[in-house]
Amino acid sequence: MQPIDAVPVRRPGRWIAAIAVALVAAAVVRSVATNPRFEWGVVGEMLFSDRILHGLVLTLELTAIAMVAGVALGILVAVARMSPNRLLSGAGGFYVWLFRGTPVYVQLVFWGLIALIYQSIEIGIPFTDVQWASFATAAVINTFWLSVIGLGLNEAAYMSEIVRAGLLSVDPGQDEAATALGMSWGQSMRRVILPQAMRVIIPPTGNEVISMLKTTSLVTAVPFSFDLYNRSRDISAETFNPVPMLIVASLWYLFFTSILMVGQYFLEKRFARGVGERRDGGPKTEALPPTGTLPVVGANQPNVVIPPTSRESGGA
Repeated sequence: MQPIDAVPVRRPGRWIAAIAVALVAAAVVRSVATNPRFEWGVVGEMLFSDRILHGLVLTLELTAIAMVAGVALGILVAVARMSPNRLLSGAGGFYVWLFRGTPVYVQLVFWGLIALIYQSIEIGIPFTDVQWASFATAAVINTFWLSVIGLGLNEAAYMSEIVRAGLLSVDPGQDEAATALGMSWGQSMRRVILPQAMRVIIPPTGNEVISMLKTTSLVTAVPFSFDLYNRSRDISAETFNPVPMLIVASLWYLFFTSILMVGQYFLEKRFARGVGERRDGGPKTEALPPTGTLPVVGANQPNVVIPPTSRESGGA
């Protein structure tokens, strides 16, 4: 048999598209590098200035604290929504509807006005005249913590849906099997349900962390003006150079979002182990029991013998 002389299919459209993209990219890079209005010298000078670095630290603190609060509250809201108690599930649904249905900027404006809406915080027995302590709202909660509260409450609405989707993605038979093995609800969630649900929860959670880092730029609505974006804006108002200061803020946002994306990749890879592929990279297969036997789940239990079929015994 003569060997087949296969000729690759010619696709000139791909080469034309690649050349066009390369030309456009080169033109954009050249324009950005040579345009004096970008003032790259000012960018390099201000990139590590004390005011910018201080704003960067506060931005990272806002992101971390608000995200932890959002995840913790989101888990509680997700459990409430999945509860058979209609009051709890209704309250969870209302929370998600309210905070997902209104812009985060509007929510932050409301939190900035909380000291006008509620001028004091009183501790006592509800619906009675018993009052143990009273504090001025503006003296107890500063703008930093108002920003954390506003971002965290908004994030909890989205995280609750992510957690709920992850828990619902696990086959109910997994929980039944864990219960049959004598596991408690906590053991079942920790050892069986959550490890499988994390494969669904981790990717969107990583996206939420990245989104939270960028959403901190909206805390000016509270108003909190010491984060990275507002620090760069204040400096640009003083120097009348908005473009280089915007580049400085963008470079720091890009740097930390890139780190988060790398961390998200490795987390996804870890929680996706054993799904779809073998460890050697080949297609996933399951071992079949020997002919004539069916393994029974349980320790020290003999295999159940299956009678051979007529085809196995040589019959028609």
